[in-house]
Parts: sequence; structure tokens; C-alpha cells
Amino acid sequence: MVSQLLFGETVEVQDAKDTWRFVVCSWDGYTGWVDVKQLVRLTPSEFEAYREHQTLNLSLVEGLMAADHFIPITMGAALPQYDGLRCHLSEHSFQFSGPVVSPSAQSLGNEWIVKVARRYLHAPYMWGGRSPFGIDCSGFTQMVYKIAGLKLMRDASQQVTQGRPIDFMEQCQAGDLAFFDNGRGVVNHVGIILPDCHIIHASGKVRVDKLDHFGIFNYDQDRYTHQLRIVKRLLPDNPEMSTEAEDQSQMVDELSGQSVLFG
Repeated sequence: MVSQLLFGETVEVQDAKDTWRFVVCSWDGYTGWVDVKQLVRLTPSEFEAYREHQTLNLSLVEGLMAADHFIPITMGAALPQYDGLRCHLSEHSFQFSGPVVSPSAQSLGNEWIVKVARRYLHAPYMWGGRSPFGIDCSGFTQMVYKIAGLKLMRDASQQVTQGRPIDFMEQCQAGDLAFFDNGRGVVNHVGIILPDCHIIHASGKVRVDKLDHFGIFNYDQDRYTHQLRIVKRLLPDNPEMSTEAEDQSQMVDELSGQSVLFG
């Protein structure tokens, strides 16, 4: 598995072989093969509407209720044509009562990114994953930034080309991206900087560790596990949260006290 599509995300089909379709993901341009049974054909107008006007699920896992079935969706899944109560996909209509966010309509800053990132804590690591059931390092950063309305490419080696560099660790702010290499100059890991010189990243699981100019110090292993290469910033310098962002952050604070069953 090279990556993972979540419910409601759009793709363009480029090729076909038996029951498989070679697709290009609309969000990040990533390519891969998908079973045709997992796809629903859209008209060109539906495709543009779904891609440009997204409402995202903000709960770790929530249910879409149809008349005769139930679909569990994870955080970051898109709700097609959501009107505040129902969403629509092809001829099907679903009721959705969970918390949502419309990133394009918000002005969300670094505090929002940190709060969303912490929602993924302890999610297991899975190569190519992009959900709380399994996620890799760049899938984690991509999904957190997606929920904040910012586009990141899929892999750490691609994400490092985005944003502007921060020269010194002392200039870092929460929400910045820290990139790490394999000792041979190849960027192979990424995480999100937290306040007080810590980082949240997917390594074995989504976890919080100490960060300094050497790299990541893993508390459990009592050693440095990742060598810092560069820090990049996609957010404004010293951003101030808007009232809308404060409301959304409060929503995440409230959700953090809820019990969520994976299954």
C-alpha cells in the first residue's frame, strides 16, 4: 500500500486493468491502483463541486446513516454535498450528526493545528496510512494540515520542498514542520513542532518526543532516533487565531474528553 483514500475524497481514473483502476488523487496528485468496487463515478460538475467545497469529519470515527445501512468514516473524511444534516453521494443520502469543519471557510492557525494533531495521539503506525486506524509520518502531517485547509504533498521528501525554511530552532513556532534525514541526505521523516521544544510525529505510533537542534530524543528508547535536517513553515509568522478558529479549537477540546470506540 502506497497511500490511502478516505471516504469522499476524489480521484481521476487514468487506466484500467481487470477490476483495478489507476487513479490520480485530486488533493495531492498521488497515484496508485484502486479496486473499482470502492469508486463511485461522478459527473464533471459533481467532481468540481466535491473537490472545491469540502466539509470534513472532525470526529476520530463517526457513522453515516442511510436508510438501510451504516458507514463508519474516520477523521478527515469528506462529506459530499453536506448541508448541515445530510450528505449525498450518487443516489444515496446519508444523515450525519458528528462534528465537522469546512477548512476553506475558516482562518485557522498554529494552535488549531496542534490541537488536531493531538487527536491522533497513539494511532498505530502503518506505511501508507492516513487514518486513526493506521497512519505514517507524512500521512499524519498531511491530514492535520488538510483539516486546517492547507495542502501538503504526500511524502516527506515532497513536503520538504514546501514552505519557507526556519534558520534556527529558537525561531520555531508551534505548527512548523520538522524534517529528518537518514544520514545520507535523504529526507525520510517529518513531524509537527509543539510548544516547549517537543514534536508530535508518527514513529511506531503517533507520539510526542523532545526536539532540539540534533533531532528527536525518544524518551522510551533514551536516545536520539531521528537526525534533524530542516524546519519549514507554511503558516504566517506569529499568527493570531480568529474568533472562528477559537470556536473550532474549543470544539476539539470538548471532543478530547469523549470516549470513542474503534470498531
